[in-house]
Amino acid sequence: MLLVVLLVGFISPSPEAIAADIATHNSEVSEIAAESSTETTLIPAPQLKRSDYPNMGFSSRSVIWILAQLHLFFAAFVLAVPIFVLVIEFIGFKYKDDRYDDMAHEFMKISMTAYSITALFGGTLAFALFLLYPQFMAYMMRVFNAQTLVYAGLFFAESALLYIYYYGWNAMRYGDAKWAHLTIGLLLNAVGTTLLVVANSWSTFMMAPSGVNEVGAVTGSIWAIMKGPLWNPLNLHRVLANVAFGGAVVGAYAAYKFLSAKTAVEKAHYDWMGYTSNFIAILAFLPLPFAGYWLMAEIYAYSQQMGITAMGGILAWLFVVQAILIGTILLSANYYLWSGMSRCEGSERYTWMIKYIALVLILGFLIWVTPHTLILTPSEVATLGGSHHHTLGPLGLMPAKNIAVNLMLIFTFLSFQLYRRSDKIITVSWAKAGNALMVAIYVVAIVNIIFAGVYYGYFTNTVYKVGSSVMQVVSTLIVIVSGVVIDTLMFKNAKTLPSTWGKVTNFSQYALFALPVAFTWLMALMGYVRSSVRTHWHVYTVMKDNSPENYIPAIGYAGNMITIATVLFLLIIVFIFWIASLSNTKQVPEVNNASNC
Repeated sequence: MLLVVLLVGFISPSPEAIAADIATHNSEVSEIAAESSTETTLIPAPQLKRSDYPNMGFSSRSVIWILAQLHLFFAAFVLAVPIFVLVIEFIGFKYKDDRYDDMAHEFMKISMTAYSITALFGGTLAFALFLLYPQFMAYMMRVFNAQTLVYAGLFFAESALLYIYYYGWNAMRYGDAKWAHLTIGLLLNAVGTTLLVVANSWSTFMMAPSGVNEVGAVTGSIWAIMKGPLWNPLNLHRVLANVAFGGAVVGAYAAYKFLSAKTAVEKAHYDWMGYTSNFIAILAFLPLPFAGYWLMAEIYAYSQQMGITAMGGILAWLFVVQAILIGTILLSANYYLWSGMSRCEGSERYTWMIKYIALVLILGFLIWVTPHTLILTPSEVATLGGSHHHTLGPLGLMPAKNIAVNLMLIFTFLSFQLYRRSDKIITVSWAKAGNALMVAIYVVAIVNIIFAGVYYGYFTNTVYKVGSSVMQVVSTLIVIVSGVVIDTLMFKNAKTLPSTWGKVTNFSQYALFALPVAFTWLMALMGYVRSSVRTHWHVYTVMKDNSPENYIPAIGYAGNMITIATVLFLLIIVFIFWIASLSNTKQVPEVNNASNC
């Protein structure tokens, strides 16, 4: 018995140990309770059923599609115009040239009407979203919270700055007042760009949500929600695309005014305005494919599923349509530059190169639109011996298309460079050396682009294909940057030959009309691709779309919707052009010839 007592006493814990165990247990219970409490405060994304979506008797998605696309078209235009208007105004102020100031003011006049229409479509879109997708909008409001109020404040600030900037133009045109006007324009662009990047965070959150957990509950700050992996690529892509799009639209306005001009002075003014607009559009467009490449690379990195859906699945054929539209843009822009060379007395020195540039552009265009997999009937597959053409099949792969697009961009820049040199006689002592250096840069870049595309694209491991495209992009950018720098230095004290503005054919103006049509259709097309990669998700992997239309729209249906949105936008733009022209029209009072009796 004594032994048993001793053993029990030895095994049993002391009172101090028991108290410590109790304290530890209580601490663990408290931690579990705290975690449980935290989890219950997090609200997950709603899991919707078919019955949660209002049935209005029409396609909700179609209504939102048209309204959103039109709002984006006009928003892109009104955000882009003040960016290059500010630059044009500053150039006019620096060189004391009122022509630039007048042109910048006229560009702003076009955007004023478009700004009102943007707000109308934006408000209608918001009402439609809350009516047709109430639970989704409630979730987005919960995620972005007070940021929506910040957005509203930015919109009011932009409106105030825009009206002061436009209506105060003549009141602050000279001297120190001009600096105040330029500052207002700078603030306007800062607020407008901020609006753009805030709205972009909503789009990128739907594609690649961040700052939330796997069930959509908010776990991070508003900054963590905004700075998703696709945010910066989309910001860069949309800024460049907006400026290119805005330049194309005001170029069409200049063409419209040129064709309706009655005097040589008016034709000269609007010819110069059209050239400036084309320059803006192409300058912003040249780096745009690289920004798009960055965006697609980040989409692949975030979700290979989305990347394959975009470029290897049902949407892959749309990139052939994209190639056609981009080819239209490049060919139209180049044709306008070639036509414009007729204004300059010294252009005959370079016109012999046009046919070779055109040949490269056409060959590049044909390669770009060549599909890899053909849509064939079983009998055609049997006749061909497969779904790939034996000779043209390799041209359907990305290495060939990367070669084509980079060469098209380089030769488009060459057209612009030749145009810029047409009315100048270079007088610097190192002119021959500078020209030789420029030619060498072109040759090395072209050889490097072709070599990287062929060797790394077809004769090495697949993993090197992506790396080779980076080499090609760098080569193209080196040509553009070095060309601008070398020409700027060589044009110092250059002799300028006479140029006759207004001395261009009407066909060149039709090229300016083609640019906004192609740009508008292209923007709508790629918007469809970007939205469709989410497939059946409102917010990818977080909030499912269980509406009756939770599928990728058929390409034919999408083509019709895109065309409807494009035609509506262009019709409204024509109305805006008419309104802008109407403001300059003054009725002459009737003269009463009746004699007084």
